[in-house]
Amino acid sequence: MAKTAADCTTMAEIRENIDRVDKALMALFEERWSFIRRAAEIKAGLGIPADVPARVKEVRDNANRNAQAHGLDGDFYEEIWAQLIEHAIAYEKTQLGEG
Repeated sequence: MAKTAADCTTMAEIRENIDRVDKALMALFEERWSFIRRAAEIKAGLGIPADVPARVKEVRDNANRNAQAHGLDGDFYEEIWAQLIEHAIAYEKTQLGEG
């Protein structure tokens, strides 16, 4: 059963809810990845390269700002997003036939 952290009184409840949140995060990552796959298709039709540095900076800056807005360490989450971006660019390069 979904609880807030403050509602949890045992480590079992904490672990159950961390697992619940992790599962929800994976569903969101899958949704995010569906957009990456579609972006590769659209980029192929428009001749846009996989790596667009201005967009990479924008997404990283957004991650930092969004993390801070939630009281989280912006630099830490920006680095996580950097890895997500790097993985997405590698996928898109493969799909676009880029060296």
